[in-house]
Amino acid sequence: MERSGQDRRSTVGVWVGHLPGPLAMLNRFSITRYLLASIVSLAFDVALFMVMVALLFDPGWSSAAGYSAGILVHWLISSSFVFPGKARDGAALQLQRLGFIGTAVLGLGITVSMVSWLTDIGFLPVIAKGAAIFVSFFAVYLTRKYGVFR
Repeated sequence: MERSGQDRRSTVGVWVGHLPGPLAMLNRFSITRYLLASIVSLAFDVALFMVMVALLFDPGWSSAAGYSAGILVHWLISSSFVFPGKARDGAALQLQRLGFIGTAVLGLGITVSMVSWLTDIGFLPVIAKGAAIFVSFFAVYLTRKYGVFR
């Protein structure tokens, strides 16, 4: 596919944009691209979390490990598909990466705190993780959209 000089979309973004009808809408808004990136990252996160809980690791530490695995996956997707054309070069790229890591730490803090607190008061680990995912998703998306990738 040929991309014009004005097209900031990644190769994946161009491909998604050529999907038929409603599927192409996935590429129109950053929140939908972010949601797709989050779903992929979440698969890594939850898989590791569930394995560690099944192996009787502490749910709080398990959520930290899972979330950390998802961070790397999310950076790769966010910088190329979610916020195309917003990646920087040189020192600015390093600052952007630090901002991304900072928002990841924010999400990690929300996730670990909520999972630990909710499991301590009797919620099942998977329910606690689900609640933490919901809260951290919106907190991190907003800080990345209006801070890291502005």
